[in-house]
Amino acid sequence: MPADPSALSPPASLRPSSPSASRPSGTSAPEAAPADSAQDTAAPQTTASSASTGAPHAITRASARWVAEPFDAEASRALQQQLRIHPILCRLLVQRGIEDYAAARRFFRPSLDDLHDPLSPEAGMAGMPEALDRLDRALQNGEHIRIYGDYDVDGTTAVALVYGFLRQQHGGRIDYYIPDRYAEGYGLSERGIQNAIEAGVDLLVTVDCGIKANARIAEARAAGMDVIVCDHHLPPAELPPANAILDPKRADCPYPYTELCGCGIGLKLVQAWCQRHGRPDSEWQAYLDLVAVAIAADIVPMTGENRILAVHGMQRLEQKPRPGLKALMDVAGIKAPISTRDLGFGLGPRINAAGRMGHGQDAVQLLLAESMAEDENAALDAAKGLHKQNEDRKHQDRSITQEALAQMAAWPDLDQRVSTVVHAPHWHKGVVGIVASRLIECVHRPTVVLTRDASGGWTGSARSVPGFDLHEAIAACGDLLDRFGGHTHAAGLSLPDANLPAFRERFEAAVRTRIRPEHLEPELRIAAELPLHEVQPGFYKILRQFAPFGPGNPAPVFRAGPVQDTGRSRCVGRDNSHLKLEVQSAPGSGLPRAFGSGIAFGRGAEWTDLCRHPLELAFELEENTWQGKTRLQLQVKDLRAAAR
Repeated sequence: MPADPSALSPPASLRPSSPSASRPSGTSAPEAAPADSAQDTAAPQTTASSASTGAPHAITRASARWVAEPFDAEASRALQQQLRIHPILCRLLVQRGIEDYAAARRFFRPSLDDLHDPLSPEAGMAGMPEALDRLDRALQNGEHIRIYGDYDVDGTTAVALVYGFLRQQHGGRIDYYIPDRYAEGYGLSERGIQNAIEAGVDLLVTVDCGIKANARIAEARAAGMDVIVCDHHLPPAELPPANAILDPKRADCPYPYTELCGCGIGLKLVQAWCQRHGRPDSEWQAYLDLVAVAIAADIVPMTGENRILAVHGMQRLEQKPRPGLKALMDVAGIKAPISTRDLGFGLGPRINAAGRMGHGQDAVQLLLAESMAEDENAALDAAKGLHKQNEDRKHQDRSITQEALAQMAAWPDLDQRVSTVVHAPHWHKGVVGIVASRLIECVHRPTVVLTRDASGGWTGSARSVPGFDLHEAIAACGDLLDRFGGHTHAAGLSLPDANLPAFRERFEAAVRTRIRPEHLEPELRIAAELPLHEVQPGFYKILRQFAPFGPGNPAPVFRAGPVQDTGRSRCVGRDNSHLKLEVQSAPGSGLPRAFGSGIAFGRGAEWTDLCRHPLELAFELEENTWQGKTRLQLQVKDLRAAAR
């Protein structure tokens, strides 16, 4: 807790400023809109009149503080002697905990042979034998099996995986159920359980949900239904009364890797079933493409088993994708080589759009498409339908974000607040979480976005900034809320209409007494210094093998500078909001003369001021192909005037 909470105020960049100094932000938050076009890579900016002065002002993104990633220099030198590769690459490996040849080999050559055995007597997944016993009995007796999963990417891919596999083994009745996002909400719903009871379901298998559904599972068991839970969320102190629970986060589970997504847990169930019955590995490996999409979209750590599964799943997407995913890739314009960004910001939002704008069942139906040859037009039509829903979602996202920024710009105390609570009765409930993430990109403070619910109250989503416990701050307002839930970084809540003003102020006070000044300033982690003359094809050839990127294995951000404009940099895009950079090592810098080309999304408005000075660039390195020619490009994350 800060020593003097009253002294907290947002950084200067959050305060009203002239429109000419403003700049939109890029997409980086878990629920941010996909960067399918230049328009999507920039969050909207707004101009409004201050309630106190009437002066127009704009809201700009908070400036990032560049922080050098620490590393063990001695370990890096020792690794470089073993690998004989560029010292900066060894530094990146050491930052990831890789300090010897064997570990580096496993990292650069992820093998399915290194996956953990879910049936290992010493380190298998707790509950797996019981789950297989009950599943085998259901299959042998032709019982009615239902797969129940959520409407998001992880849930729908998990349902498609488990249902798709079991329907090939089952002689009886097997079906699946996806709850309605708005009528039922997340997780095991009362309606979902009642529907299963009325349908005579014998065995309910939950995927990506169920670990906290104690009451619902008790209700199902009381009705004579058996339940297998496959979940990856943190369990409560008292586990639900299911017949078997697969969750590596269970306190009594010895399974070595705890960060699988829900679809990954479903794969482990199928893998274990194949092992028990002597079936070839190819049967469960056929579903790796679904798991790769779920890993990228659910933003689980790209480490350990997740990275192995993602690598091989992405290879399958490039070589032999299932028909539904192939159709989605076609409408999204995704081609090999595939990156996690393609999955997380290309396929993921289109799958999610079904649950946000329609029904998650539509996504499952597409993922289960059997053969493009048999029904190519139907699969493509379904993919186009999800694409259209995603376009509708993006329109809602942009419109609501503009309105929310306009609300904030009119606040007389905008520059004093350390939290954001915005609301409007007509905002679409399916995108308020995305909008909260968008607003944090602009103002970098805990944010709540609310819309009117059917009861006349308010409901919505909250998002946090790194390092701040959002759930704790919302819990401090618990007496004003009808209900709330979530975790450190994201939450959902609802409250009566009369409590909204009090909640806004209570939440502000709760944040102010808990947040630290550094939480209000975004960080940009710099992996290493990489001068322009070091940006070479041989370096990049090894660097790209660090992919797939994600939490725990982020795309490295490098720093270069001082550099200066060659005179050929220019603003690009429909509204000149982006910056195409052509730079060279600054004279007098002591660096070898070298040139670099880059793109800085959303930075065009600043170029008039920046072009006069030597610059420092923070960038990721990528390949860009244009008119058949491929060259290295700096994907600029931030730029600033170089220190003099």
